[in-house]
Amino acid sequence: MNQESNIAAQELRKVNFIEEIIEADLAAGKFKSIMTRFPPEPNGYLHLGHAKSICLNFGLAEKYGGATNLRYDDTNPTKEDTEYVDSIKEDIAWLGFKWDKELYASDYFDQLYAWAEEMIMKGLAYVDDQTQEEIRLGRGTVDKPGTPSPWRDRSPEENLRLFREMRDGKYADGEKVLRAKIDMAHPNMMFRDPLMYRIKHASHHRTGDKWCIYPMYDYTHGQCDSIEHITHSICTLEFDVHRPLYDWFIETLGIFPSHQYEFARLNLTYTLMSKRKLLELVQKGLVSGWDDPRMPTLCGVRRRGYTPESLKMFCEKIGVSKREQLIDLQLLEWCVRQDLNARSNRYMAVQDPIKVTITNYPEGQVEWFDCPLNPAEPEGPSRKVPFSREILIDRADFMEDAPNKFFRLRPDGEVRLKYTYIIKCNEIVKDENGRIVELRCTYDPTTHPKTGQWRSVKGTIHWVSVPHAKEIVIRNYDKLFTLPDMSEVPEDKDYKDFLNPDSLNIGKGFAEPALLEDASGIAVQFERTGYYVKDPDSTPEVPVFNRTVTLKDSYKPE
Repeated sequence: MNQESNIAAQELRKVNFIEEIIEADLAAGKFKSIMTRFPPEPNGYLHLGHAKSICLNFGLAEKYGGATNLRYDDTNPTKEDTEYVDSIKEDIAWLGFKWDKELYASDYFDQLYAWAEEMIMKGLAYVDDQTQEEIRLGRGTVDKPGTPSPWRDRSPEENLRLFREMRDGKYADGEKVLRAKIDMAHPNMMFRDPLMYRIKHASHHRTGDKWCIYPMYDYTHGQCDSIEHITHSICTLEFDVHRPLYDWFIETLGIFPSHQYEFARLNLTYTLMSKRKLLELVQKGLVSGWDDPRMPTLCGVRRRGYTPESLKMFCEKIGVSKREQLIDLQLLEWCVRQDLNARSNRYMAVQDPIKVTITNYPEGQVEWFDCPLNPAEPEGPSRKVPFSREILIDRADFMEDAPNKFFRLRPDGEVRLKYTYIIKCNEIVKDENGRIVELRCTYDPTTHPKTGQWRSVKGTIHWVSVPHAKEIVIRNYDKLFTLPDMSEVPEDKDYKDFLNPDSLNIGKGFAEPALLEDASGIAVQFERTGYYVKDPDSTPEVPVFNRTVTLKDSYKPE
């Protein structure tokens, strides 16, 4: 193999650190096949950070011939709902992934309870009567050992009786908890007798009122992984401090040795991905809902016109690492453009119109031009675009006192109307306030793009025929926040202080008629403007289009 081939082969074999671990495990015969899981808590809608985890977990299973379970971490009944369960399934399916089994932590409540009783009888767990604040203070600090609970030395028999009474509803919320008995002086504070169960008299979305005690995350997660024989349990980096406790419970119970691996979570400029804060935005009406196109939720970006392919491209670009970093939002938008540019249909729409009358074009005459839906496929599907004596152009495409390098329409200047003729501006009409309301132009009939003579002009602009124009509502979306790094909100400020007042501008536009017949199901390109997608709010009488992303940007990924 020559040097060039060697380098190419190495590039093809480039893998991230988790793939290296998996390949080593498979090569050593540790596992016959891999099993991953995606474990969301159904207390909100999935966001872009979850998309990274979904692509990683499902992608690894696909790459190495394994499978992925969808398992809901539903141990907190007061915050969870079937609305979120259904939305999560919809989002994963939209991204194009299929889970092996749909499971719930609540499926294992009986087994988790049985294991808790086993630990009590082995002297490894006890019922504590302290308040939440007393427990917190008793844990000590990083530099100071914790103080043992006065209830720590209860006998296994007494602890078992009390725990069963907790299960049977004898005690109020917060009156007692079950704690693992480990080491109150352990340097990892997670080991200072962590909580295993708390009392919560709340109806569960699946188990109803069967339980009034619910297991804590650290007691639940590893055991659920073990039951499902998850070989590689992949979490975000903030859970690395939990990993030793994850291993301790599994080793103590002597069950299948699932193991946890951590990667850096997604941090995106001008974006907030805290479920709690996103919920607050929804509840306070600061956005229209979880699927507001400004939200980083998957249902929000879907409504905005982002595609599954663009999100997968983005996740591939940012890669998987153990180092936290802030990813530029422009990279995500670049991926969206890359995907839509290759696939989206093109149409012309005018948002800030000036009327143009072509004075030498016959009144009442209409020509229908056959125009490609995508210039990348000139022989592919096309649409019919009507041309008439009166058209609309965007106000930004005309300048009365234009500089030398302004290559759009100007007094006595020429431009080509896209797909059609060259026109020349002869007269400007203004209202009593001096605002331009009409341009009177002439067209050169010899410049028909197919039957005329070719004549080059520097500018080409889009337009819409007035008699055929379809009025549409246009929602131009921008970043939801003004602060680039939302993790650095000053202490004297609230994150809501950085909401962008210009994150949504609503106006009306006029589009060629073929736009309203588009059934592609993806965002379209408004030529020379941006990508837009039809919104569910649309009606036959009032079509609504959301801006997905602007057409161009100076950003180029590394």
